Amino acid sequence: MLDRFSPATRAWFSGAFDAATPAQIGAWEVIAAGQHALVVAPTGSGKTLAAFLWSLDTLAATPPPEDRMRRCRVLYVSPLKALAVDVERNLRSPLAGIGQAAARLGDPPPDVRVSIRSGDTPADERRAFARTPSDILISTPESLFLLLTSAAREALRGVRTVIVDEVHAVCGTKRGAHLALSLERLDHLLDEPAQRIGLSATVRPVDEVATFLGGGRPVTVVQPASDKQVELEVVVPVPDLGALGEPSGDVSGAAAGAERRTSIWPAVESRVLDLIESHRSTIVFANSRRLAERLTARLNELAHERLTGESPQPGDNAAEAIGQSGSGTVMPTVVAAAHHGSVSREQRAVVEEALKAGQLPAVVATSSLELGIDMGAVDLVIQVEAPPSVASGLQRIGRAGHQVGAVSRGVLFPKFRGDLVQCAVVAERMQAGQIESMRYLRNPLDVLAQHIVAMVALEPWTVEELTTVLHRAAPFASLPESALNAVLDMLSGRYPSDAFAELRPRLTWDRVGDVLSARPGAQRLAVTSGGTIPDRGLFGVFLVGDPGTPGRRVGELDEEMVYESRVGDVFLLGSSSWRIQEITHDRVIVSPAPGQPGRMPFWKGDQPGRPIELGRALGAFLREVSAASEPVARARARAAGLDEWGADNLIAYLSEQKRATGHLPDDRTILVERFRDELGDWRLVVHSPFGAQVNAPWALVLAARLREHYGTDVQSMHSDDGIVLRLPDTDAAPPGGELAVLDPDEVEPLVTAQVGGSALFASRFRECAARALLLPKRDPRRRTPLWQQRQRAAQLLGVASDYGSFPIVLEAVREVLQDVYDVPGLVALMRDVRARRVRLVDVETPQASPFAQSLLFGYVGAFLYEGDAPLAERRAQALALDTAVLAELLGRAELRELLDPEALAEVEDELQRRTPERRAKDVESTVDLFRLLGDLSTVEAVERGATEEWLAELQRSRRLLQVRVAGELRWIAVEDAGRVRDALGTALPVGVPETFTEPVADPLGDLVGRFARTHGPFTVEDCAARLGLGVAVVTATLQRLASSGRVVSGEFRPGGSGIEWCEAEVLRRLRRRSLARLREEVEPVPTQTLARFLPVWQQVGATARGADAVLAVIEQLAGAILPASAVETLVLPSRVPGYAPAMLDELTSAGEVIWCGAGDLPGQDGWLALAPADLAELLLPLPPDEALSDPLQESVLATLDGGQALFFRSLSAAVGSVDDAALVTALWELVWAGRLTNDTLAPVRVLLSSGRGAHGRRAYGRGAAPA
Repeated sequence: MLDRFSPATRAWFSGAFDAATPAQIGAWEVIAAGQHALVVAPTGSGKTLAAFLWSLDTLAATPPPEDRMRRCRVLYVSPLKALAVDVERNLRSPLAGIGQAAARLGDPPPDVRVSIRSGDTPADERRAFARTPSDILISTPESLFLLLTSAAREALRGVRTVIVDEVHAVCGTKRGAHLALSLERLDHLLDEPAQRIGLSATVRPVDEVATFLGGGRPVTVVQPASDKQVELEVVVPVPDLGALGEPSGDVSGAAAGAERRTSIWPAVESRVLDLIESHRSTIVFANSRRLAERLTARLNELAHERLTGESPQPGDNAAEAIGQSGSGTVMPTVVAAAHHGSVSREQRAVVEEALKAGQLPAVVATSSLELGIDMGAVDLVIQVEAPPSVASGLQRIGRAGHQVGAVSRGVLFPKFRGDLVQCAVVAERMQAGQIESMRYLRNPLDVLAQHIVAMVALEPWTVEELTTVLHRAAPFASLPESALNAVLDMLSGRYPSDAFAELRPRLTWDRVGDVLSARPGAQRLAVTSGGTIPDRGLFGVFLVGDPGTPGRRVGELDEEMVYESRVGDVFLLGSSSWRIQEITHDRVIVSPAPGQPGRMPFWKGDQPGRPIELGRALGAFLREVSAASEPVARARARAAGLDEWGADNLIAYLSEQKRATGHLPDDRTILVERFRDELGDWRLVVHSPFGAQVNAPWALVLAARLREHYGTDVQSMHSDDGIVLRLPDTDAAPPGGELAVLDPDEVEPLVTAQVGGSALFASRFRECAARALLLPKRDPRRRTPLWQQRQRAAQLLGVASDYGSFPIVLEAVREVLQDVYDVPGLVALMRDVRARRVRLVDVETPQASPFAQSLLFGYVGAFLYEGDAPLAERRAQALALDTAVLAELLGRAELRELLDPEALAEVEDELQRRTPERRAKDVESTVDLFRLLGDLSTVEAVERGATEEWLAELQRSRRLLQVRVAGELRWIAVEDAGRVRDALGTALPVGVPETFTEPVADPLGDLVGRFARTHGPFTVEDCAARLGLGVAVVTATLQRLASSGRVVSGEFRPGGSGIEWCEAEVLRRLRRRSLARLREEVEPVPTQTLARFLPVWQQVGATARGADAVLAVIEQLAGAILPASAVETLVLPSRVPGYAPAMLDELTSAGEVIWCGAGDLPGQDGWLALAPADLAELLLPLPPDEALSDPLQESVLATLDGGQALFFRSLSAAVGSVDDAALVTALWELVWAGRLTNDTLAPVRVLLSSGRGAHGRRAYGRGAAPA
């Protein structure tokens, strides 16, 4: 096979390796034939080189194309940024080796360039790639999406090969569906589709993943027989796991402390350290970030104690008590460092390099090191508690012996007896290579919505073209037309954006031509809010910046932990102690606290739950071991990898359970156990080994059944091993095992009916809405608090829940039922119960059995902090009140004397969009007028900024209709056609698309509610006259809206009389505005107070640094007129430590900040104003109205009209000027008049340096022009 490569490549490979592996040979044959390939082989079999070498050889042997924008011919996509960096580093060896071999052979050295594009790539490198693409681009799915949604996509037009590494990591997730659409968009961009090469070590079924990779195209699978050896041992470091948690007799510590109980952790920590010390390089895997931090701290403390004989002394740390998250001390002896996603990228890189170089004996990691990162000569992997799945376990153990032919050695430590069973089963299946099957997602509508906005943002698409590209991606190959139309309806504004602003249309759907086009802001929305990884609202942790330098990022913390922390607290992160110096709205500022005991951090996260396939295997293991004699059972346990104590504990655990209940739950037995707890209430435990994905929906239905039976809320908790239900004490006998049996045909509707009221659904809806761009980030550079995300999601859900076909509600339900829950698995289990393939055993015990005790521990944890659940994600208790009776009881609050007439007039003008900033400015904002205000006459529309030409254009495109309402011709948005017809009986013109004529649930409530939202206090007669309805009809509708809290009645308008109505949010706005006016009349503070306040308010002496800090200052000073000579000598340096002109130039050249002149001053100085680009139109001073008297100035303005930008020499040629001095003078007069500006402040600096301004200083050369 090597004969097919060029001599240089062949020479390098033969000198570097003994021989090619079977995976490499098979892959090269398929790749050389131009076929799509999926290479499945164990870790350390050379898969990455197999995928790259053919492309490297081709790139080295052929010159780059003449068109530099088509130079990038290989795209590598990695699910991890760290893996992308690792691959870039590993490519240096073959590139250098091929180059040296070419030199020896007398061939010209190849010029193959490699670039990385990820979230960590600096902006200058991103711009460089867009201008001059490299031969190979290494990227992530998110960064590929951003490239395809910007002008930089032109740099990808030459791509011929796409390599998707660790394809199993994304295949079964929304991230995978997102990537699949990105790959199809890339192919659409290319002259011919790129060859796709997928790489994975753990994947089953192969055909499913191959279909995902190819998207309907044939994919050749390369899967040579594996001879990878895995050696596993399950170690139990104590003789009796059942004795854990018993009183130890130790009462040392605080006087108020309880007696200590025995724990497995000291034994686990000691054995782990023994293993680290007896091996050269070790990776310890934990299933959570908190455990990784805790274990790291304890290993270092224990190593220090062994080395010095000194035990660490706990310090006086108030933070330790908060949240009871534990504490630790950073020791001078370091044998381990923490590595997880909440540690900064820089710190993770330091840890990785230290382990590879042999400077660090061990790393304690989460899944952050699970995928194919080359960690050097790691000779042992330790897994503390059972890995989440067999596939995950194989990936982790594969980090050891990560070389061709090497043996991967691993040790598993169970935490408790229940964990011991899963460790044994996972170890057994890992050695047999029996990984779980995976399935790519079908039709995730939130991902679909995001990509449609991104695609349309760059160019118009017909629906037919769009559908063709979507159907080529495997996750959307079966996308129903109805689902696509529902998403397009949502994105084009079919749902009421006046009720929730973010439902405003993102694109325009011309239903006559069936063409989709973008609305303003669509591209920015897709770029700033795109991606599929949920925003958890984490706080960034940053070092206090040294003078002249910004603070370095340390990592990130959970929002809840930050809320429970205070300035001065010490916590551990990334194996170091940090003292909190400041907590801002989006970051925690810290300083190092070496040697100080610190609180362990914690992060709230979701655990995926045991797959049903692994659950069945675990049940089969229990059945086979329990049915065997003790010698046979012991031999089976030892064969699975358990050590002597592990086998003893397993047999004892199963024997005790069998004595307690007479049966064991297994793959053919469901055990229902009843007993009374310490309060005398009944506990019902359903022992089911089938995993949380099955047990969770089962528990939901059982709790609902019991709630209906007892008429009170029933507490329930599920886990991988079963369900716990707490029943209220009654005289009646508790329900038996028959409660757990469900009709298979009713399972899905029963679960669906219960899902909508669950916290899980609320959280998933929030994440789906964010992916669908319905909850966009206000500022992508700033953190959005999780509680604010929950509030906005709850408001959106309140609007969306009125529409049964709202796509994101449907997607959230689909995600819960298919991705989080395994409802088909539960249905299959119930069918097995009905067919008696699975039996149900009902027992009553005097106390909790051993299996139940493990479940009850999780039950206590689930309800210990029940009251802390976020209100937006808990089921609300319906409370019906007669608001009229309540108002009479409490006394009606009359507001006529409180509301300010001027404030009322202001608010009404804003609501009616009569203020200058809210008037229509173009065709799209004209459509928004009708979408928000409803029907308007031509005169009313023109009064609000529309033109008759725009109205006619919108009528021709069928986006506006002209109908008769209340005896008057008015315009309405086409989305309101069915609403106006059903509520008012209005006749519609011919040709309205059927979509907009479907029946509306509450058309009259919609119209009256919108009237209330867009007006101040009004009478029933006002609304009735506007809509042409009877007073009684409107009154009844308002009373109905009042019962749901949407409108209120009272006496509001100053000078008015009688009862009026007002929308609740409008009334709150009026009260706030009136209160603000009253505050203006409050007596002023003393001048000394103002003098103390102003510097702080103006950020003088602030600590924030960098371009972001400069932007924050400009936002505060937006529109303020300042001497040009003072801006960079006094104003900005006093507010931004370490200020440099390059910071402001970065903002202006990127278009984020705009500056303009506002008059000249003596000494070549002038007045100058700055503002963020989105506020410039509102805040920057307007140029004078008088006409220009200088012909040269008129010529310059005419040349630059329409936003054109020219360099000085080009401008000189364009205006025909031969006198540079006269042109420079004319330009500066136009600049100081506010008529011209520049993309940086460099010309102003040069001008100031040529003379003494009011605050001038001499620093730059002379002679530049501003344009």
